Amino acid sequence: MPPPYGATEPASACTVTEAPEVPTAVVTQRDFPMYEMSTLMDGTFSHLVSALEEAGIHPIGPAFALHHRAPVSTADVEVGFPVDAPLREPITLPSGYEVTASVLPGGRVGWVSHIGGYGGLAESWGAFTEDVGESEEQMTYPFWEFYVTPPSPDVNPASLRTDLFSLLEPRSD
Repeated sequence: MPPPYGATEPASACTVTEAPEVPTAVVTQRDFPMYEMSTLMDGTFSHLVSALEEAGIHPIGPAFALHHRAPVSTADVEVGFPVDAPLREPITLPSGYEVTASVLPGGRVGWVSHIGGYGGLAESWGAFTEDVGESEEQMTYPFWEFYVTPPSPDVNPASLRTDLFSLLEPRSD
C-alpha cells in the first residue's frame, strides 16, 4: 500500500500528508441504519476477498469504511478493500450485497491511529477532529477508517489498530 496507508507504525498524533488516489472494491449503502452496521460489515468482509480473487483482483490493504457524511442514525457509507486493479463489473456477494468499483480520494489528508476496541472509536474521532482544528486545518468529506488489525475471536480488543483518515481542504498558500 502506498503511504500513508501502508504505515507500519501507528500515528500517535494527527499527521497531515498527501495521499494517492487508490482503487477500491466496495459495497455502497445510502441511509444505512447505524444499528445494522455490523451486519453490513460481516456480510461484506466475510465474502469479499474470495469474490475479488475469483475476479482476478486482490486486496492491497486492510478493510475500510468510508463515510460521505457524518453518521447519526443512518450513514452514507462504502465498505470494502483497496485493490490492485479497478473492478470492471459488479459482483454480487452471497450476502446479497453488490460490490462496485470506487476510489479512496487522493489529496491532503489528516490521519491518526486508534489503538483499542471499536467502542473507543467515537472518542478517538472527537480527539482527532479537535487536533485537526487546532492545527488550523479544515476537515472535509469523505472520512474513513482502515481496520489495520483484522478482528477475530483470538484478537485482544485492546490491541486492535484502526487508522482514522479525513480529507482536508486544499491549502490556498
